[in-house]
Amino acid sequence: MRRLSDFFEIKPGITALIGGGGKTSTMYALAGELREKGPVIVCTSTHILCPPQYPFLPCLAEKLKPGEVVSTGTIDGSKLSTPEQPFSELIRYADYVLVEADGSRQLPLKAHASHEPVIPPETKTVLVVIGIDGLEKPIKYVAHRPELYAKICGASVDDIVTEEMICTVLSSYPRCDGILINKADDAERIAKAVSLASLFSVPVAITAWQTEHPIKAFRRAEP
Repeated sequence: MRRLSDFFEIKPGITALIGGGGKTSTMYALAGELREKGPVIVCTSTHILCPPQYPFLPCLAEKLKPGEVVSTGTIDGSKLSTPEQPFSELIRYADYVLVEADGSRQLPLKAHASHEPVIPPETKTVLVVIGIDGLEKPIKYVAHRPELYAKICGASVDDIVTEEMICTVLSSYPRCDGILINKADDAERIAKAVSLASLFSVPVAITAWQTEHPIKAFRRAEP
């Protein structure tokens, strides 16, 4: 099975993850792959739980060693927040900087307020995460900022999420270089994810991070 970093052609520099639930797991998976190519920093421009598996460096002063993965940022209680050092400075210390640049309260779908997402200007690749478990359920139960999600779709928060709604909201995102459809953890959800993936013109990966073989499929649009 091909790797996410190869499929999405992740280049050295900053990669940002936005959208629904599954961004942190995706970031960790990318870090595990990319460390084979060079040092990696994981961080956020919003708030995430402090990654327990990586050494924490509040400030970086020298280039990390090959294969090294660290987290950086400011500590806000149990959460990791925006680094004190500018993102433009972080790329001096690691080949790859992975930034969780959006919050979704672990819900599968997300609509953005005017101040979201917080994508560093130097970002080379933006990956959007969508939870397929949000499809065919009422907006009010599966979308972060449900009223805004419904407004973008011209719908009510009580309406059932359709493929077309997901595409409409995603078209409102400021940037999308690739899509990861997550929570495809059984045959029915994989089939739904494949159907949804066919509607996008950017590369799409289908995953289920809580399963033994988390990468289920890759799809590129026909030229």
